[in-house]
Amino acid sequence: MAKRDYYDTLGISKGASEADIKKAFRSKAKELHPDKNSGSAKAEEEFKAVNEAYDVLKDPNKKAAYDQYGHSAFENGGFGNAGGGADFSSAFSDVFEDLFGDFMGGSSRRGSNSSSKRGSDLRYNMTISLEEAYKGKSTNITVPSSIKCEQCSGTGGKDGTQPSSCPTCSGMGKVRAQQGFFTVERTCPTCSGKGQMNKNPCRFCSGSGITQKNKNLSVNIPAGVETGTRIRLTGEGEAGLQNGPAGDLYIFTEVLNHSIFQREGANLFCQIPISMVSATLGGDIEAPTLDGGKTRVKVPAGIQSGKQLRLRGKGMPNIRGGSYGDLYIELNIETPVNLNENQKDLLKEFEKSLQETSNNPKYSNFFSKVKSFWEKNSN
Repeated sequence: MAKRDYYDTLGISKGASEADIKKAFRSKAKELHPDKNSGSAKAEEEFKAVNEAYDVLKDPNKKAAYDQYGHSAFENGGFGNAGGGADFSSAFSDVFEDLFGDFMGGSSRRGSNSSSKRGSDLRYNMTISLEEAYKGKSTNITVPSSIKCEQCSGTGGKDGTQPSSCPTCSGMGKVRAQQGFFTVERTCPTCSGKGQMNKNPCRFCSGSGITQKNKNLSVNIPAGVETGTRIRLTGEGEAGLQNGPAGDLYIFTEVLNHSIFQREGANLFCQIPISMVSATLGGDIEAPTLDGGKTRVKVPAGIQSGKQLRLRGKGMPNIRGGSYGDLYIELNIETPVNLNENQKDLLKEFEKSLQETSNNPKYSNFFSKVKSFWEKNSN
């Protein structure tokens, strides 16, 4: 009987990528798993065929030979006689962790037999004012963390004794068991995948090599940080198990809203109310700056509400240094309120004096358009 095409066996096309080949094999392996097909001779044969196809197609050299010569490329011992003696357990182990890693309790890689493990990273949320973000800040923080056990110097063994190789897995951290027609690897139950054990564990850290303790750290927040800026302190995270490297501490900043300034990136915005007289006649006003100072701003005569005046270099500093954003002053013309009778009469007289259309060009232009609109629709 002619052999089935390897691509057909995996259900893929000849132009499939390496990722597509692995994905197809993973899907077939799940489908044909012994737990789902207990005692099925057909499933066993199909699984052997799937493994044989994957063993060839995952190898670029074998795949190239197969694409050119087909099954004949592996006859008479070619490429290790892949068609007649594929290493099924080896092929399956390539995707073993993808299939069963989540519920087998680990993500350890083959060849890693050290009991030392890197400590976890920590996150610290810091709230600062806009002024502190402008100037930068040096402060002390307290972080609940873990440190290397002082009693055993981080070894996890009593009196600083070093761990020995686990007798169950011989230091591999994994054990193998035959299940049906292939070999299954599991995390070693004796050492929990560490590969090593302490016969006399330290009583202060219970053999972990770490103890819980708050850390007091001095932190420098650079000028120019924004909400969401991440500052990394290498090695200031959780201590590693049994003298493993420590994790990192990440400080995330949140910049509070300001009562006067609004921020957009490196630029600042400030709304300043002015009287209609000042807007009409023009003049100088004093504007605040975030560094606590003030600057004089010239207001041109006849300025309209909402107009922005740009002050270069008066914004936020760039966190990488060397430049500053701009400060935009937005002028809001304030309408007088709570007028007495005399003030009202003066305004009425003032309004009567504004007969020229050049005094209120926007007003005149708008109602000229409105008049034309009404006349057009009245016919």
